[in-house]
Amino acid sequence: MENTALQIGEIANRSGVSVDTVRYYEKLKILPTAPRTSSGYRMFPSKAVEQIKFIKQAQELGFSLDEIKKLMASGGAEECERVRDLLQTKIAEIDEQIKKMKLFRKTLANHLCVCNTELQEKGAKAQCPVHFEIEK
Repeated sequence: MENTALQIGEIANRSGVSVDTVRYYEKLKILPTAPRTSSGYRMFPSKAVEQIKFIKQAQELGFSLDEIKKLMASGGAEECERVRDLLQTKIAEIDEQIKKMKLFRKTLANHLCVCNTELQEKGAKAQCPVHFEIEK
């Protein structure tokens, strides 16, 4: 991406978020404060588009804005160790979610198999063998 300065509306448009979202990220210091022109317009570096896309993707994967802020900070070895620890924790959380999802997928696949068997054997007279009891 070129190294040009873009106004907030263009940054928002290119990154798929609202102008208010860009302002919010700037307020939280997740994005660096954009310098302003003499007429008061914020001028963001074009790399802000990729930063915002990263923020949104990280949010979708369960990172909090505070965690994302820590990931995006730059600093020395001590900060790098904190980022590493955060990444290790998140990877472990994702691995646990994947494990749960695989188990649930197996359960759903078993239910599907039972339904297919019932429908093949009894056709229009089939009774759904999969029941989920909801406690009241």
